[in-house]
Amino acid sequence: MKEKEQQFKDLLKEQKAYEESLYLMMWDLRTKAPKKGMDLRSEVIGFLSQKLHALSTSDQMKQFINDLKGKTEDPILAKSIEECEKEYNRNKKIPEAEYKEYVTLQSRAESVWTEARVKGDFSLLQPYLEKLVDYKRKFAEYWGYEKNIYDALLDMYEPGVTTETLDQVFPALRKELTSLVEKVNQSNHKPNPEVLQHHFPKEKQEDFSLEILKRMGFDFEAGRLDETVHPFAIGINPNDVRVTTRYDEDDFRMAVFGTIHEGGHALYEQNIDPSLYQTPLAGGTSMGIHESQSLFWENLVARSEGFWQNHFEVFKSFAPNEFKSLSFDEFYKAINEVKPSFIRIEADEMTYALHIMIRYELEKALISGEIEVKDLPELWNDKMEEYLGIRPTSDKEGVLQDIHWSGGDFGYFPSYALGYMYAAQIYHTMKKEIDVDELIESGNFLKIKEWLGENIHRHGKMKQPLEILKDVTDEGLNPKYLVDYLTEKYSKIYQL
Repeated sequence: MKEKEQQFKDLLKEQKAYEESLYLMMWDLRTKAPKKGMDLRSEVIGFLSQKLHALSTSDQMKQFINDLKGKTEDPILAKSIEECEKEYNRNKKIPEAEYKEYVTLQSRAESVWTEARVKGDFSLLQPYLEKLVDYKRKFAEYWGYEKNIYDALLDMYEPGVTTETLDQVFPALRKELTSLVEKVNQSNHKPNPEVLQHHFPKEKQEDFSLEILKRMGFDFEAGRLDETVHPFAIGINPNDVRVTTRYDEDDFRMAVFGTIHEGGHALYEQNIDPSLYQTPLAGGTSMGIHESQSLFWENLVARSEGFWQNHFEVFKSFAPNEFKSLSFDEFYKAINEVKPSFIRIEADEMTYALHIMIRYELEKALISGEIEVKDLPELWNDKMEEYLGIRPTSDKEGVLQDIHWSGGDFGYFPSYALGYMYAAQIYHTMKKEIDVDELIESGNFLKIKEWLGENIHRHGKMKQPLEILKDVTDEGLNPKYLVDYLTEKYSKIYQL
């Protein structure tokens, strides 16, 4: 048995070697790779992905699952076997050649998306997206589902959550959010966002962003910060976690809050328990729990009054002279302005989840065949107008703003809204156990990071997302905490 366990561990290490190579290439493709090298790089990514797919579906893997399932006394190995079996059953249903074609298409589509977004021309991406949707429908049928084909894709990112759950929670949340937005719109006490509209050199924004990451506890010996078109964090392994951001010299909020958001993801990946390294458990348990960490740091910490009471003078030390005379009250209210916007990653706290619901409804209809790819730009604009009262004037500020669909990530978007609800619920529990607000005001993030590390980060995938939520908060998903948080905060800012 011990010999078989060691052989299984060796196979896991081999898989991790391919996975790390893939992640490094994907990071390079999105940050540094020259345009002319993208097609050949996509071919290599497809080749390595096929190799990884073959390992996960090999006869050897199946034999290990049969030999070790229910027999090993090592809990980490037992959970690893469970994860590998799920992956085996999922991947075995996809022919290897078909999977390679899909991954190659996927990386090419991401490159085309970059060009299409710059030009604001959806027609460039459309043929790639049509093929990706066809693949996703086909894969979902391979995998199987009980009630809704979309559930097969949702399970990839948020195990245990179904469209049935989302279709109950999202409409109720939307009703509360639209009611709050309406009250805010009627308020006579609105912030003045123009006080933030000053030129802020990219280099200085980067310096401030690096300082905040350092204070959050980001380990720069196990990570780095780079620039990209669409911000992301990627855990190549727990000792190599890379954060990216996008700079706008006329609006520092994009880079600062984007970096903090991705930094929240990175802290999760950097603080996985070392006993899980080089296993399929050495990562976040779901995208929703991952988003709960990034949104916790971005919104509940970095958009709070206490955070800026401690960091406002630090901010001004990096900022241009135009910000020197800005009052704290003006600044705090301006960074928390509620105003419907076109770009999801620039959205305020109150309207953010509405952006997610738009994407969820569109991609669910797309996968079920109710709508076609060619109709996306118009339908996107219609929903933006219905939910947020604004209509995009170009594909760039509409359907092309996110990279997810070009990467084949259908089923991913609901995790953002789920993560926001998880974050508020976790924050509510955390406040019972430690004085979170005082720690934020004093800039002492270490205890907060340690609490998250102990309760969430270290477990990796040893626990399922809803299991984590239940263990931490002693209840299931409850959107009430997000509504309460937003109501309390914005009632003060807008004097509702």
